[in-house]
Parts: sequence; C-alpha cells; structure tokens
Amino acid sequence: MIDFSQAPKSLCIFRLSAIGDVTHILPVIHTLQKVWPETRISWIIGRLEYELVKSLAGVEFIIFDKSRGWKSWLDLRRQLKGRRFDILLMMQAALRASLASLLISAPVKLGYDRQRAVDYQWLFSNQAIRGDNRVHVLDGLFQFLEAIGIDQKIYNWDLAIDDADQHYADSVGGDSPYVVINPCSSQRKNNWRNWSIENYARVADYLHGKGFQVLLTGSPALTEIRFCESIVDLCDSNPYNCAGETTLGRLLALIKGARFLIAPDTGPAHIATIVDTPVIGLFASSNPNRTGPYKSQDILIDRYPEALQRFNHKSIAQANWGERVRNPGVMDLIAVEQVTQRIYSLIAKAVVKH
Repeated sequence: MIDFSQAPKSLCIFRLSAIGDVTHILPVIHTLQKVWPETRISWIIGRLEYELVKSLAGVEFIIFDKSRGWKSWLDLRRQLKGRRFDILLMMQAALRASLASLLISAPVKLGYDRQRAVDYQWLFSNQAIRGDNRVHVLDGLFQFLEAIGIDQKIYNWDLAIDDADQHYADSVGGDSPYVVINPCSSQRKNNWRNWSIENYARVADYLHGKGFQVLLTGSPALTEIRFCESIVDLCDSNPYNCAGETTLGRLLALIKGARFLIAPDTGPAHIATIVDTPVIGLFASSNPNRTGPYKSQDILIDRYPEALQRFNHKSIAQANWGERVRNPGVMDLIAVEQVTQRIYSLIAKAVVKH
C-alpha cells in the first residue's frame, strides 16, 4: 500500500474509454471526493466519453481526442505542460494509454499488476495494485483506491441530466410506460455479442402485448441503424426506432425513464446503472461476473458457462477471467422464452422502475 501521510493535493486519472468502463470510474471518483475532499481531481478522457460524464462536479476534464491522430498527442502535451500531479492512476492498460503516461508528470504512477497489465503497462508504472483479479471491472478499479490507503467504497453513479436531453426523452417516451432495447454491441472483429434480429422482434412484440411501448436505440453507425430497421420490419407491433439520433446525453435520459432495458454486453447496459434502471442483460459470449451491469447481476441472463464449455471446452475455473467465446452461434444459446420469462417475472414482482 502507498502511504500518504496526508491527502495528496492533486490526483490524475487516465481512462479514455470505453463507455462501460468510463461509467465504472464514477463510484471511484465519488469515493475520492468523499474521503479526500481537498484533493484536485483531473481525468484524462476520450472526447466521446466526456460527453456522457461532463456534468460530473468537482473534476477537471482533459480531453484526449484520438480521432485527431498524432495531433492528439501534441494537444495532450500542450494541456499538461508545466503540470505535475502527486499521483497518476493508470486505469487503462493499453499501449496508447501507457505511451500517453510519459507526458504526465507524477512521482507515483500506479498501474495494474502483472496479470492485468497488458501491453507491457508495468514498464510505464512504478507501483502496482494488488488483489483478486477474478472480480468485476468496477471492483478491480476500487483496488486502485485500496492501494493508496482508501478502503471505503461509495457506490454512487450520480450524473446530472441536461434539460435539453430530458426534453428529448420526454417527447419520445411520452406518457405510456416504455422499455428500451439497445440491440447492438460495438463493432469489432469476431465480436459475436449480438442476439438475432428475429429474436429481438419477437421480444418487442411480446412487450407490446404487455402494454409497453418499445424504443430501439443505437449509435449513428450505419450497421446499427439498419439492424434496428430490420427489427422494426419484422415486428407485428410498431417499435419506435431512435437509432442514430440518441447522443449519450439523450440516451442517459431515455434510459432513465424506461421501465427496464434489454441489451447485450454493451455500454448502454452500464449507462442504465447510472440511473438505476434494471437491465435484462444478454450474456453468452462474455462473462457477466466481470463486465455485466453492476446492479442487475441477479436479473441478467447468463449462458456464459455453457458457452465456455461448448465452444472453448473449458469450465469457468479453467478459463482465463473474462475469456471471450468467439463463435458466431454463441448468442443462439439464449432462447426467446428465457427473455420473455424474465420480463414476466420482473412485471410480476414489480421490480421494474416506476
């Protein structure tokens, strides 16, 4: 443990992306602000992710816009020129982040232990966290605080919602109870985390029969817009397709008003955690005990153990923590009836948000 005789004057967090991981930083910051109220907190963050958390009070945001290519490095160097922090929390184990850490002046650079410090992060840090590595991502981030002598954990995700974003959500959601389906995860090679269009359409029709308006959300990516359009085309009901028009702020407001969210392993599932909206997460390709929506572990659908056994020929104990199942048929392990039964159970138990 790094022993601070008194709270440091300044602390820098480096975590650029992705959306889900950025939401996990919020409880860490709320804890730091509670325990070390006088410490100045700076957060080096990606441009897109900043749009979600920019209302967070008491934090200086330093934008690293990787879309600018080599100019992003010059921008970061300019913003940090003459700056010195008491400690840097290197919460992103990736080569880009490690190289950027060379531009950050701090006597203590705390990174991951050897098991988690991918891309040779240990060469760039001078201190490492300790603890069980088979934990949820959020619990792993709290190990950074444990390493600097903070044992308290405040599970607070609070973010203010912009009035314009709330107005959008109110105009789209209307007065009827609605459910948000965010059907797509991010587009990556061999990323088979999406359920089928046909299955989503059947679930949307089931929700309509239960009296819910269904809102489909997605990024501006053409693949996601077309995916959602295909769901609408297959439905007997008439879901409202918001794909492509929901900024992160609008999405936060929209999910806040939803009775619950249905989504695979994707950032919006963690956005729902911020606003206490239950999530029926669809997990088969990835381990929900590591990356699932933190407050909805008891209601998500977990076929990951079966997927590991069938496609990777491993048990949970044998697999690396967070090992992915990369098979195009993996999400077929989740049946429509499992999802509709979970919906029915939520309604019957009045677990859904009111």
